[in-house]
Amino acid sequence: MTPPEENRSHHAASARFQGVRKGTSHGLDAYLIETPHSKAAISAFGGQLFSFVPTGSVHDMLWVSPLLAAPPTPIRGGIPVCWPYFAREGQPEDAPSHGYARTARWALTTTRTASSGAVELELEPEGLDHLDVRLQMTVRVGTHLEQGLHTHNPGVAPVRLTEALHNYFRVSDATVVRVEGLAGLTYVDKFDQLRTFTQHGDWTLPADRPRSDRVYPDAGGTYRLVDPGFGRAIEIRGHAARTAVVWNPGVDVANGMADIGPHWREFACVETANVGDDAVHVAAGTTHSMWQTISVSPLDT
Repeated sequence: MTPPEENRSHHAASARFQGVRKGTSHGLDAYLIETPHSKAAISAFGGQLFSFVPTGSVHDMLWVSPLLAAPPTPIRGGIPVCWPYFAREGQPEDAPSHGYARTARWALTTTRTASSGAVELELEPEGLDHLDVRLQMTVRVGTHLEQGLHTHNPGVAPVRLTEALHNYFRVSDATVVRVEGLAGLTYVDKFDQLRTFTQHGDWTLPADRPRSDRVYPDAGGTYRLVDPGFGRAIEIRGHAARTAVVWNPGVDVANGMADIGPHWREFACVETANVGDDAVHVAAGTTHSMWQTISVSPLDT
């Protein structure tokens, strides 16, 4: 677990939400954060980061579908929280895809402000007491974005868990971006009957059939999404997150998705995860934390 920033001022209960205001984003109730370094928005529905814009940036780091459906349909875009399982791993076919957290109502429990001006939020999903585990999320908004999922097992038996932070990054054109940090790794191709391949060079969308649903086990946790069109790179660093998932549905699949359709070129998903053989076993009475740190920088000219 990444240690909290030092020298934060702790506020009294009456001021515990300092640095955050309630508002709306994309027509949904949201927690809005503004710091000297960046702005961000988190939806109360799904606890989903909608936006992260470093000061001076022209483009949002995150993509949210302009065809967004109303709740209870899950939000397409931002950073969905896939928990306590990814996809339907280990679940019956009628289980909700990607778990319960992304359609729960999330409550803001406290905030803290660092001496640097960065703001830290703690949030918890409501209505999930029927599960064997409990979830808390930390979000730190400053010069970069930090996000942690903390799963506590209050029971007497271990619990198997899969999870992901399903990052939808806004890009100039998904067909021209690349992801560094995956070369030489083995991946499972969910678009090719779960066959296993080796990644040769950086990830790019295949030219002959531009789509990707690749799961990279034991990937290491550090990746860089390079976008020449926007002149920027997005670095993703995972902590206690062994799996990488890189997803874009491509034109054929997207045409059958009401909340993506013609907008498939506008994003690339590089996800921080523990899925498949990288599943986590949370021992009784313990807490497992998965973190990601995301930063945006201009490309060298």
